[in-house]
Amino acid sequence: MRNLTDRIFSSPSRRELLAGLGVAAAGVSLMLPRGARAEETPSGEPDAASVLRDPDSGVVGNPQGDITIVEWFDYNCPYCRRLQPELSQVVYDDGKVRWILKEWPILGPVSVVASRMAIACKYQDKYVQAHDALIGTNSKLTEPRIDELLAAGGIDVDRARRDRDANAAAIDGLLSRNDAQARGLNFNGTPSFIVGKFRVPGVLTMAQFEQVISDARKVKAAQ
Repeated sequence: MRNLTDRIFSSPSRRELLAGLGVAAAGVSLMLPRGARAEETPSGEPDAASVLRDPDSGVVGNPQGDITIVEWFDYNCPYCRRLQPELSQVVYDDGKVRWILKEWPILGPVSVVASRMAIACKYQDKYVQAHDALIGTNSKLTEPRIDELLAAGGIDVDRARRDRDANAAAIDGLLSRNDAQARGLNFNGTPSFIVGKFRVPGVLTMAQFEQVISDARKVKAAQ
């Protein structure tokens, strides 16, 4: 099967991209913690619109940015947490990046609880605050800890629970789409990314993300 970036986004392969960055092609995936790997399940390849324009996905950065980063993450993934402040800084400094957040809770039932609660917070217009509260902790999440973090982030936790229950079908539908997209892209763990038209499974440094964004703009300009 061809690399999905070639097939849908018409871009260079991950190996070509990482070679251009001076990174071993296997290096990124080897940096993923064992616990952050998903079960191998065949899935159809998603189309670009479903990945880039799902109206229910959280968007941060510049909503009208010229380059889009899509991240699949798990709130209990230590690599997702470690990467968050660095990637946030890259997006802030650039000023023209649209960053789409896709919950992919593959590390167990508590990860699912965290994702559902975070998504439910959008109904009180506090999704970003919820996301930052949950991804910014260094401790393993438990259900009581999720509530504590959300409350500390200014979330009405009781309302979030009510919104979660009232909108369970929509929330679980979003999580199901995120999962199908990640598997269709042949991602095996969190964090995984689309940067412009590049598929990047794994962790990059700030400098490498800046380079990928620059390369993505060059590809876009050449079209």
